[in-house]
Parts: sequence; structure tokens; C-alpha cells
Amino acid sequence: MFSFFLAALLLGFVFNAAPGAVFSETLRRGLRDGYRPALLVQIGSLVGDATWAALGLTGLALLLDSAQIRYPLTLASALYLAWLGYQSLRDARCPPQPSADDQAAAGGAFAAGAALSLSNPQNIVYWAAMGGAMAAIGVAQPTPTHLAVFFSGFMLSSLLWCFICAGLVDWFRRAASLLWHRLTYAACGVMLLGLAGMSALELV
Repeated sequence: MFSFFLAALLLGFVFNAAPGAVFSETLRRGLRDGYRPALLVQIGSLVGDATWAALGLTGLALLLDSAQIRYPLTLASALYLAWLGYQSLRDARCPPQPSADDQAAAGGAFAAGAALSLSNPQNIVYWAAMGGAMAAIGVAQPTPTHLAVFFSGFMLSSLLWCFICAGLVDWFRRAASLLWHRLTYAACGVMLLGLAGMSALELV
């Protein structure tokens, strides 16, 4: 069972460390306001991670993989990613000053992380395929205990990654020049708009 927990831990790190919308938004907000907003974007994303993990591990992700669910979710995701991409490109042209209202910035960061994670239609696919991943590590018919251990390992790695990622972003913010800030905002904008376009293509 301990090896199963470690496998879940590693899969969680792979899932969270992969560059994507949450990382781009963490970087964008962290460059502007530092460690705390970057951390809160990551923690906010745990709301979606935990929701999709629970649905996937109980088999409900398969029920959600339908046009009636995927299309509205994909549309909402594409629009939100496009809006964030536009904001990031705007910040590249004119780098923003730190927010005057720390509490509002923190609340917005948490909400952004949660919205990005909850509205990501790829999470349905990921968790629907998780049964095959469990079989690959030796658990073809997982029991409730297996599911609980896997969920615990996945969420622990997700929580640890929140602090690791926020720390790296804050270090980059302090170490990088204004030119690198601009380039990073631009790269985040391009990535977010690219992800928005990919989501929109799924509607065709």
C-alpha cells in the first residue's frame, strides 16, 4: 500500500508540474504581487483538483464525459483563458504595479485558480483514464481503501507543489529584470491564448 501511495504522489507531481493555465496565471499574478497571490492561485486550483479527483476515482467522470457537459464547460474555459491571455499580453506591454488592495488581490488570485481548475475540460479525460493508470501500477480492481490512499497521495503532492511553485515564482520575480518580466508576461499570454484556441477547436 505504501508503494501505491508513492505512485499516487509521483503522479500528482507530474500532473501539477506540467505547464498549463494554472501555472501561467500563477506566474502572472506572482510577478505582480509576489509570493502570497501566487500561492493562492495554486491553492485555489486545489478546489478543482480535489473535485475532479473525487469524481474520477468514484467513476463519475465517465458520466460527465458527454456533450451536454463538455461543450458548455469547454466554451467557458476557452472564454476565460482568452480573457486571461489578453490581460497577460496587456501586462507585457505595460507591466502592472503591485496591487494597492492586498486582500482583493489575494481573493482574486484564489478565485482565478479555482475557476481555471474547475473549468478545465481536460480534467474529465485525465480522471476518466485514471483507472487504466491504476491497473498499470498493479491495482486492476481498486477497493475503497485504494481510492482513499490514492486520493491522499495525489492531494498531498498537489499541496506541496503549491508552496514549491509559489516559492519559485517569487524568487524569479525578485531575481529577474524588467525585460524578463515583460517577456514572461508575453509568454504567459501566448500560452493562455493558445490554450483558449485549443479549447475552442474542440467545439468544432
